[in-house]
Parts: sequence; structure tokens; C-alpha cells
Amino acid sequence: MRKTGIEVKRVWQPRRTWPVAALIGLVSALVPGPAAADLKLCNATSARIGVALGYQDPKGWTTEGWWNIPSQTCETLLKGTVPSRFVYVYAVDYERGGEWSGTHTMCIADKTFVIRDVGRCDERGHRSAGFSEVDTGQSSDWTIRIADPDEGSAKKP
Repeated sequence: MRKTGIEVKRVWQPRRTWPVAALIGLVSALVPGPAAADLKLCNATSARIGVALGYQDPKGWTTEGWWNIPSQTCETLLKGTVPSRFVYVYAVDYERGGEWSGTHTMCIADKTFVIRDVGRCDERGHRSAGFSEVDTGQSSDWTIRIADPDEGSAKKP
């Protein structure tokens, strides 16, 4: 059954918070030939998740979301070269509650958003969330994997 806006709001009061280090596995995607580079995310969990990203581009810091990614699927979040060496990820479990978060505070909104600048979130009408840092090693093509806590981060998508 598809969640309604009212049920999705429960996600913002998660029943559990999972440590990101054990949940986000990183896999550098190897693409043969001159294929386009992208930033992808694989949802290896048993539930639909919502994902927000943070990154720095030539114009400054940006956060954007929400990508709704069904269980056991991968999706391209950003097409083209990864915008910066470090990207930041925040995700919520829409079906069971909980979140994958980190220590880097950035801005989010309840609905689809693109927010410039990551400071003074509340003053500007946004909410703050803790994002996890992902070091892409300056790769132009990268895949992030989010897994259930009991799955561990060693499995490949």
C-alpha cells in the first residue's frame, strides 16, 4: 500500500536511528568504455527509503531531495560527473521509521527541495539534519549502497 502524506510525516519522529558507518557501503562503479559518469544509490533495505544529498559545486553548497527509492533497487541521483569529492547523504525509512544520518548538519525540507547554502536552516524556513560524508576519492562515477542494520555494509549490491 502506498503511504499518504500523513503517514510519511511519522518518519520525522523515527523509532530508531542507525549508525551510518555500519549501513552505508561504498562501491565505486566500474563502467566500461566512454559511458557517462553518474552518482547512483542502491537501496539494499527491505523498505522504501527517501534520500537527500548534499554537495559543493562551483556555486557553493547545495542540498536536494527527496528521491524515493523502492526496496532492492538502484537509482541515478545525479547525472554526469560527481560534483565534488565529498558528497553527503541523509536517508529515512518510510515504512518502518528510522534514518541513516551523520554528523554534518545541512538543510532539508518536508517536500521536494533544492536548497542553496547549508547554514541557518531554521532561520530560513528549513529543518536541519545530520548527513553522512561519503569520500568518492574524486571519482567521476560512484555508487552508494544503503543496507538494513543487520545486513552489514560488506555486501555488494
